[in-house]
Amino acid sequence: MSENRCRSTCHHAAHVADGPTVVELRGEIDIATASPIAARLDTVTAGPCPDLVLDLRAVSFIDCAGLSILCRARNRVLAKRGRLCLVTKDTHFLRVLRGAGLSGVFTTCPRPPGPAGGPPDRSVHALQ
Repeated sequence: MSENRCRSTCHHAAHVADGPTVVELRGEIDIATASPIAARLDTVTAGPCPDLVLDLRAVSFIDCAGLSILCRARNRVLAKRGRLCLVTKDTHFLRVLRGAGLSGVFTTCPRPPGPAGGPPDRSVHALQ
């Protein structure tokens, strides 16, 4: 029997650009990467009235553990009367949301907000 030696990886970075906190997620969001991502999202949603944008454009895979993290972040944000937006235009991801019954639960947009309506601020620092 062959052994699966694939290893999931997900990297994340965050920045604040005259408005919401933008967390960029890259790679796979699954059971193997869920814990550090959940911890980071708990940190950025800890304050009052969090304004959070999750940029998922570079996410290559998400499973039920990843969807659970997104739901947890949403629930924390809404409990504190904040806002959450998922940045994606990936039709596969949107189909996964629909299949899980979550398509009307999240606000989605095709690109992250920029300062004062301008282009996105790309000054990002890694959070690893």
